[in-house]
Amino acid sequence: MTALGLTAAFFVVEVLGALWTGSLALLADAGHMLTDVGGTALALFAIWIAGRPPTPAKTYGYYRAEILAALVNALVLLVVAGAILVEAYRRLWAPPEVLGGPMLAIAVVGLAVNLGCAWLLHAHAAMSLNVRGAYLHALSDALSSVGVVVAALVVVATGWTVADPLASLAIALIIVPRTWGLLRQAVNVLLEGTPTHLDLGEIEAAILRVPGVRRVHDLHVWTLTSGREAMSAHVVVVDVGESDRLLRELHEVLHAWFGIDHTTIQLETAPPAVLRIQGPNPV
Repeated sequence: MTALGLTAAFFVVEVLGALWTGSLALLADAGHMLTDVGGTALALFAIWIAGRPPTPAKTYGYYRAEILAALVNALVLLVVAGAILVEAYRRLWAPPEVLGGPMLAIAVVGLAVNLGCAWLLHAHAAMSLNVRGAYLHALSDALSSVGVVVAALVVVATGWTVADPLASLAIALIIVPRTWGLLRQAVNVLLEGTPTHLDLGEIEAAILRVPGVRRVHDLHVWTLTSGREAMSAHVVVVDVGESDRLLRELHEVLHAWFGIDHTTIQLETAPPAVLRIQGPNPV
């Protein structure tokens, strides 16, 4: 909440400062900061709604709200970056007047705000995709603020106002690759792709090492939300009468080696005549 309040307050300051000074770099940084406001607000909303209990209509609860919020956050940020690139290109050919002194003062304060927000979000960035997105936005905002500071120094020292749209271009180039990575992660979760940090072959090999297991088929691993993976599989065993031991050992292996706690395992005594393609339960 503190990071959200700081970011929202300085966003207003930066927009007013950009209009006053005529600086596109400040306006670009304000647009970037607006996505931070939205991203942090979405992260807080997603954390709240993810805590709601499951219902008959939403059997997994609202875990995916966080991922949807991250997707929206990334898409908005890419649109902002595109708008910055277009306006920066226009200003390179017709650079307007820019007030370097006020631009420099606002950029320095913005750098301090962004570094403070990044520090506040850092502790929770590893636990949530959405908080990680907000943390990355704060870091990239800090980098863009450095660019605005440098551009302002150039304008103050030399009067070369082209430095302002050049800084805007640099800000956009900072935004795009970081946001693209976040977008790919969110889309992979929504498509129920295998989590990037897990290897399906390694999981299958670990299951096969459990005594009494013959083979595995219809193995699926997907992400419910940040830090919460699920798995389903058909496991062919020697003796289904040992189901208690087999299920216990399989759950222990999956938890200890891969951090997977939500598992659905069907034990079978012989391979089915026809292999069925079975996906995970719909969310």
